[in-house]
Amino acid sequence: MSIRARLTFALILGLLLGLSLSAADRVLADRDPGPPSGAVRASSSVALPWSDARLLAEVIQRVRDNYVDSVDDHRLLLSAIRGMVESLDDHSTFLTPDEFQDMKVSTSGAYAGIGVEVAPGKNGVSIVRRMPDSPAERAGIQTGDVIVRIDDIAVDPADIDAAISRMRGPEGSAIRLAVRRAGSDGLLEFNVQREQVPLPSVMAEMLTPEYGYLRVTSFTDATAQELERAVGKLERNGAGAAPKGFVIDLRNNPGGVLDAAVQIADDFLDHGTIVSAEGRTNEARFRMEAKPGDISKGAKLVLLVNGGSASASEILAAALHDNHRATLIGRRTYGKGSVQTIMPLSDGQALKLTTSRYFTPSGVSINGIGIVPDTVLEGPEQPPGEMDTSEETSLGSGEPTLVQRDAQVALALQALSGHPGQIATGRPLAPAPPARPPAPQ
Repeated sequence: MSIRARLTFALILGLLLGLSLSAADRVLADRDPGPPSGAVRASSSVALPWSDARLLAEVIQRVRDNYVDSVDDHRLLLSAIRGMVESLDDHSTFLTPDEFQDMKVSTSGAYAGIGVEVAPGKNGVSIVRRMPDSPAERAGIQTGDVIVRIDDIAVDPADIDAAISRMRGPEGSAIRLAVRRAGSDGLLEFNVQREQVPLPSVMAEMLTPEYGYLRVTSFTDATAQELERAVGKLERNGAGAAPKGFVIDLRNNPGGVLDAAVQIADDFLDHGTIVSAEGRTNEARFRMEAKPGDISKGAKLVLLVNGGSASASEILAAALHDNHRATLIGRRTYGKGSVQTIMPLSDGQALKLTTSRYFTPSGVSINGIGIVPDTVLEGPEQPPGEMDTSEETSLGSGEPTLVQRDAQVALALQALSGHPGQIATGRPLAPAPPARPPAPQ
């Protein structure tokens, strides 16, 4: 073996050792493993066999010498690491510094930016939503505006991720936008100062004076607090008393932070198991129980789910269902029954590794199977109806209500108000048929 190949082999061994010794920071589907419980355990893995190490070094050498295009050694090693991890299952992966940062943003519930949501537009990116009291709103940027330049760099509508990345930056830093607005001659220029912008994951409104609606779009570090505030707001907007019931909409919610789902389940439960998990390490084995106290004061619950309801969404749905607290309406859920730990590595990189499989309170693993609702809906599925984003409730406004815009919300409201005997049947979750329609991660 050449000196260069031996150096490559040594580097590979160093990378593998680094992977094995990295400490876990947080868990996706997600659980904070908490502080270390003692001294670092000795690794139980055996040394990499020389024949396997030699084979890896030989493959890298052949690719470097014979591939049709020259390939950088660093790129080869990163690709080898990514392939190794991603071959384990559908949810484990190696994260570059940018990917790791994006994941931290998506789970933190806030980011430093200007407070807009964008989509590809003509010769730029179009602003589809401007967050209330955001830097963009205060600067005068409007929904429908098309951003064509950011800091004098033209925006490519085919590369929306690059535009989003340039709009984010250190808190307090300034950004200059050139915007095209319908009805305006020429481009409008805006100087906007970035600041911490919340990423709301809970929206709420009253469906009737007696029944409230909570839509949870993801699970971040802030979701449980958002939901608790939303319940309190709906109680104040009700007919002089706490709502009699809530529709909790988890459709197309891909999951996120496990602790948030557990806290929300605990908010509506007085007792009972919420979730348990099994893995190889002590940190990967846990059981979470509800504490006394129900923020809804025993209100009836109906949960809406579909094939896009995954991971933490399924944990919440199973916890409320198996503890006889809620009825599920919709379509079979995605079926992600595993927990991933995020392990920071050197140079800002990270490893997202499956470390546990979780079980519902009734002891069922829904991994690769999903949850079959109490009421299964058939036929073409319509997307969730748009909500009223104004501060005032839409009740009595004369405009079509969410119940009128969304047939599944109407069905859930009917289950709450018209058929109380259907609520909280407590039927244990049974494995679904093996066939499962595709659904997003």
